[in-house]
Amino acid sequence: MKKNITLPGDPLPSNSRFYIERPPIESDAYTELLKPGSLIRIKAPRHMGKSSLMLRLIDQAQTEGYSIVTIDFKLVDRQTFFSLNNFLRWFCANVARKLSVISLLDDYWDEEIGSKVSASIYFESYLLEQIQSPLVLILHEIDYIFEHQHIAQDFLLLLRSWHEQAKQTPIWEKVRLVLLHSTEVYIPLNINQSPFNVGLSLKLPEFTVEQVTKLAKQYEIDWFDSQAVEKLMNLVGGHPYLIHQGLYYLYQQKISLPEILDNCVLNNGIYSEYLRSLLNILQKNPELSQAYNQIVNSTDGNIYLSTNLVYKLDSLGLIKLNGEKNYQPFCEMYRLFFQQNLFIDDNNIRLDKLKKENEQLQVLVNIDQLTQIANRKCFDENFKLEWQRMANIQEPLSLILADVDEFKFYNDTYGHQSGDDCLRQVAQAINSVIKDPNILVARYGGEEFALILPQTEAEEAIIIAEEIRETVKSLRINISGLTNKTQAMHKTRLTISLGIVCVIPSGYFSITEFFEAADQALYQAKQLGRDRTILSSKFKFGYYE
Repeated sequence: MKKNITLPGDPLPSNSRFYIERPPIESDAYTELLKPGSLIRIKAPRHMGKSSLMLRLIDQAQTEGYSIVTIDFKLVDRQTFFSLNNFLRWFCANVARKLSVISLLDDYWDEEIGSKVSASIYFESYLLEQIQSPLVLILHEIDYIFEHQHIAQDFLLLLRSWHEQAKQTPIWEKVRLVLLHSTEVYIPLNINQSPFNVGLSLKLPEFTVEQVTKLAKQYEIDWFDSQAVEKLMNLVGGHPYLIHQGLYYLYQQKISLPEILDNCVLNNGIYSEYLRSLLNILQKNPELSQAYNQIVNSTDGNIYLSTNLVYKLDSLGLIKLNGEKNYQPFCEMYRLFFQQNLFIDDNNIRLDKLKKENEQLQVLVNIDQLTQIANRKCFDENFKLEWQRMANIQEPLSLILADVDEFKFYNDTYGHQSGDDCLRQVAQAINSVIKDPNILVARYGGEEFALILPQTEAEEAIIIAEEIRETVKSLRINISGLTNKTQAMHKTRLTISLGIVCVIPSGYFSITEFFEAADQALYQAKQLGRDRTILSSKFKFGYYE
């Protein structure tokens, strides 16, 4: 009777006999962990062993008596990414909780100086003062924040600044950063403003013949005949997960090595689920599919591919680079499977290309060239459609009109170039707040913006409007010389006023009356001193400042 062994896939505990070291990866990581202010980056495609190495770093840190905090970004709720301020407060509060320290976040948070500075002050003046030992801050699955670019850019820049602070400020020497991310996910970053070109970079390699032989022994499989190891590795390469999986089934005596070799690409084979996941990724990208189709069907591997395509295929772990412009499938199983399943129809590719070109042309027609958000034409068309759609399903429709305060003064003072740049920043700030793809953000005209929010109650629209108002203010666009002569309050920072209306469309009022109610609410916000949100009193009373 065979011992019950967990199916490969989960991280291997630090005491697992099935963990195979890949020198000098582990020793380099352990050495770097002891250095004050160190930063370790562990990267690899999925299932290459990042999480298992992480557990060994945690074990090493515990041996040294370090404080350890692990943040797993795949567990973050979607609303946490509402804004950078929201995200950084969540991040800091979680670090405090895992250190068993009372949060006291509001005592150190000052939105006037910005959330990144507030987070740095919170760490330096509070959290790091509460602990005597070094802090190992492990950020697992950090690629989950990459899809939120308005968060990722600033957060990664903040991490880099903390790493660099350790060279100047002794208290920051306590922090050891460990970043883990999968190479399948890519975000265009300013390399000089991210932590991805500093610290120790560890890219996990595949297993060698010796390491596979050692792992086979741990599975109580004595392959004295090296040909057995070579046959398995020729099929799946040195991919740790695929090797583990093959040896697991051999150990359980559920399949023989010849059966693995002969049936590897069948729908009911032991690797079928993993192969299907790769196929799904490729099928979502016709250009990538076509490139990989050339590789798996090539006889010599000499194919011309763009640097970007090579990078993506390599990041997915799908290819091996055998010299310049010589690309081979990562393993024979990939070649066999994708030759059978990666069907490329040239007609479909051409149709897909034409479809994308038409979509791009359609986008250009509906995009405001200055701000790169929807234009007035797009707003008018969608406004009518959503009004009718909400009337049909009897769901609420909210409309937000926003106007940049004192923009004429700003434009006259700093010139049209600065004015245009200001509008671009405001548009990006508004857009960064919106997470729902069904909400349309448009430039209505001049310095005025409009948002259509289908199936959105007034309370939710108010929250969004207030977030926009605070986000625009956090841009810290200063206006010098603004005085009472402009019939305005004493202000030095650019702000925005917003008017909201919400109603379930019906035959009792028209779309024109609906729009005018939002416009009137915006006018009231201006009259009452600007930098505020007003909910129309025509359909529902409310006031927020």
